[in-house]
Amino acid sequence: MNNAQVILPEGWKRPKGYANAIVMPRGRLLFVAGQVGWGSNGRIVSEDFTAQFKQALLNVRTCVEAAGSSVQHIGRMTLYVTDKGEYTRNLAGVGDAWREVMGRHYPAMALLEVKGLLERGAKIEIEADAVVPE
Repeated sequence: MNNAQVILPEGWKRPKGYANAIVMPRGRLLFVAGQVGWGSNGRIVSEDFTAQFKQALLNVRTCVEAAGSSVQHIGRMTLYVTDKGEYTRNLAGVGDAWREVMGRHYPAMALLEVKGLLERGAKIEIEADAVVPE
């Protein structure tokens, strides 16, 4: 069960695809390191941005579930992209991938454009903070 409380300050417009703030239920904190779009073999799955985005999300979900939690308990995500233009050009596919992997759960999020990522060929890296419920 998801007991997360989405915070919407009075008078603010509801954001689309993320929460401004979220209060997570009690539990142990889980910090998921930056995940890129690679498979379990350690290789980037594709040069396609949407494919990398989906795989990075799947990798975050796998880490969260391995800790005994679920995506509904992710309170915050930070997305690092090497080209925000590529991100915005692929929003439809990004949205489809999001709903497939994360459902309708939208944590507090930030997206940053960076010069590069450590892993060669990576176009996106996603890190997350979650709660493992008591």
